[in-house]
Amino acid sequence: MYRSIRRTVVLFFVAAWPLAANADPLIFFLMSAAKEIAVSAIAKARAAPDVVRLPAPAATYPGTTVEPATLRRIIDDSFGYLSSSQRGEVFDSLNTLLLDPKIGSGRAALIEYFLHKALAVRAAQFELGKLSYAQKEGLARQFRQETADLPDEERRQLQTLLEQQLLPVPADLNQMLLAQLQEPR
Repeated sequence: MYRSIRRTVVLFFVAAWPLAANADPLIFFLMSAAKEIAVSAIAKARAAPDVVRLPAPAATYPGTTVEPATLRRIIDDSFGYLSSSQRGEVFDSLNTLLLDPKIGSGRAALIEYFLHKALAVRAAQFELGKLSYAQKEGLARQFRQETADLPDEERRQLQTLLEQQLLPVPADLNQMLLAQLQEPR
């Protein structure tokens, strides 16, 4: 490449020099300046180290067509009941797992499984959100009956999940379920 640039510059000056020598002194000066600029540019190009281009990070998970941004959007849409930082933790954990080379060919199956579960949670939230207040109260009473026989440790764990709003239910139903657990048996 440098040889072709040098050859072009040399040919230009060889052809233009006789014209410039017989022309106006200003043109002669400009031709000299152009020659110096060209020689300097060639010298800089030779001295510049080759730029090492790092490969861009993969736009998709290896062996799939799923992009991390798509996965993030699904988590945000399906797990809206979680806080932003909790959704970030879910994404970070899943992303780390999916980038692990040990997972290999199981990556696509894991993504598919997660997508099915996330969409099921989203659909369940949508359906629960459509319930009337009376229907939600009925669900809360049924929840109380179902959890009455649970051991104390399991009841405390369930109560903790409800207090932290980690169950995929609307906020008002979450409060109703929590109230049912807190009432004496």
